Amino acid sequence: MIDYEKIYTESIKNPEAFWEGIAKELSWYKPWSKVLDWQYPYARWFVAGQTNVVCNALDRHLKTSIADKTALIWVAQDMSERKFTYKQLNDEVSKFANGLKSLGVKKGDKITIYLPRIPEQFIAMLACLKIGAVHSVVYSGFSADALKNRVEDAQAKIVICSNSYPYGKKVIESKKNVDEALKGNQTVENVIVVKRLTVDDRELKVGVEDRKSKIENQSSTINSPPLSSIINHLSSKYIWWHDLMAKQSPICPTEMMDSNDPAFILYTSGSTGKPKGVIHGHGGYMVGIYATLKYVFNVGSQLPPTTYTLQPNPDIFWSTADAGWITGHSYILYSPLINGITTFVYEGTPDFPDIEIWWKLIDKYKVTKFYTAPTAVRALMKFGEDHIKKYDLSSLKILGSVGEPINPEAWLWFYKNVGREKLPIMDTWWQTETGMFIVTPMPSVKLKPGSAFKPFFGIEADVVDDKGNKVPPNTQGYLIIRKPWPAMLLDVYNNPERYKETYFEKIKPTVDNRKSKVGVENRKLKLENQPSIINPQPLPSTVNHLSSDFSGFIYFAGDSAKIDEDGYYWIVGRNDDVIKVSGHRLGSAELESAFVSNLKVAEAAVIGKPHEIKGESIKAFIILKQGVIPSDELKAELVQTVRKSIGPIATPDEIDFVEKLPKTRSGKIMRRVLKAQELGLPVGDTSTLDD
Repeated sequence: MIDYEKIYTESIKNPEAFWEGIAKELSWYKPWSKVLDWQYPYARWFVAGQTNVVCNALDRHLKTSIADKTALIWVAQDMSERKFTYKQLNDEVSKFANGLKSLGVKKGDKITIYLPRIPEQFIAMLACLKIGAVHSVVYSGFSADALKNRVEDAQAKIVICSNSYPYGKKVIESKKNVDEALKGNQTVENVIVVKRLTVDDRELKVGVEDRKSKIENQSSTINSPPLSSIINHLSSKYIWWHDLMAKQSPICPTEMMDSNDPAFILYTSGSTGKPKGVIHGHGGYMVGIYATLKYVFNVGSQLPPTTYTLQPNPDIFWSTADAGWITGHSYILYSPLINGITTFVYEGTPDFPDIEIWWKLIDKYKVTKFYTAPTAVRALMKFGEDHIKKYDLSSLKILGSVGEPINPEAWLWFYKNVGREKLPIMDTWWQTETGMFIVTPMPSVKLKPGSAFKPFFGIEADVVDDKGNKVPPNTQGYLIIRKPWPAMLLDVYNNPERYKETYFEKIKPTVDNRKSKVGVENRKLKLENQPSIINPQPLPSTVNHLSSDFSGFIYFAGDSAKIDEDGYYWIVGRNDDVIKVSGHRLGSAELESAFVSNLKVAEAAVIGKPHEIKGESIKAFIILKQGVIPSDELKAELVQTVRKSIGPIATPDEIDFVEKLPKTRSGKIMRRVLKAQELGLPVGDTSTLDD
């Protein structure tokens, strides 16, 4: 049983020592000379250390009994399956890594991965990191324009896609998006295509012919290259995945990477509309995601570092996310493999071929840890409980929630019907930029429905006003982090000013001491004997009791939150999702939670509309549970529900009953689309829209 308060207190006294202890459980080619160097606005972890995420996700397992353990279970929409042991996965990764090298890919090159949730997506990610390339996974639901922007910003050398893929009852023609996105591109040298759906091999040629005809019909331009050279260039770009793999050896050395070398770029939305390319590295990132999954979901070895051994673990971890998002990077792929457990992936949607598919798969494959989004839970709530009761679900040990705040009603439904009132729910708060869980429960702590509990070990978070002053208990403010953590972003790609302005300039520290350096100077390690990458030897400590000065560090998360009288964190939602009514700030998530507390409501979305007197008025879009009939009486009832839950200031001005809400394919409600439609404004980029 983990004593959260004891470990947390010790970790905050000396976070560098805590994180160094975690890092010693992993494999390093060369140990670090300093745990942490902080120079405003950048933190660098395990300075001068050399490692590789793949060294820890695959290599170190190969001379242990984990080599023959199942690493990945993948189930297709048609219920066919593919399984890979750690050894088999390593062979596939090595072959594809060699394939990339045969195409001229080298350390530091950028590779765009535009694949659906199939094994090749994960193989490609691992292969990139193995040879020191930097992957940029672009969500397969993005439009050609969104893909084009990300490929061009990353200056990608290779694009990897599928010919097409199933998504529920649809077929998504992803390669056509690639064809469109690469028009006029100057950096992409090859496109590797996975044949997900069986079609005539002529498809690649057809794609090229379509582009040839368009070129032929274009009028001549000054200094344009000869048409023949363009056509030859197009034809030579496309390579079938299986053809490339057939020529490769299953042996490939793993590149030694500096701890702070970039591992991947992941684009996340920004308030300006232009996506931010968030950069994560190898060393600190892997330490953070390894520790958080280990402790929060109770996986892997719980032995102290000095007695740590790699042992087979029976856990089967299912995160229902997609690798196009940070959850898929950290907790579908990298952290489960680093911890030596089995990761489970289902290709389809939560309601395909029917609303019982998740429960069928959990029972069939004996899933032990289940990590999903509140939106998915709420979507399934509207169908009642009968579709769950027929399933055993006894293999489950821990449940998890990710992506947005989970309202108490959804939490209780999840706990009662999926957890059978026995399983803890790990309601995790974190971001693309944080890389790892930041505020999260542990299985051993007392839970409050709707609260994300408290910060993870070594994390010093807080809720403050716009001057950086701590707010009183149960008062909404800005969520910040006061000290660096290992998995934090390294930078924003090609835009350091945006990095500084977005995360470190929103709230100024009270005492500005930005030039301070953290660490112990003149305490250099003598690197006489490098540890084995399979059985790491004890690493010497570089940390004693430090008097670190982090007064220049305030990371602005962009979320609003409250801390209650017990120190529990309640995430309200994005700061830009706040509705200001007569000077009162109301979170969209808080309002939506109030609506869903009514037993007749399945889902709710709330927006603010301009109001000449109040500043903003509240409009709600409501999906009712099956069998509930919309009426004016029900609208009046819902108004009273919200007034009772929050107060008269939260009284909604308008309520519309709807059949569905605009959502991304990862399940998040797109409030900005609702607001744009309501106000008659352009809806903007809807490439992530599910339907």
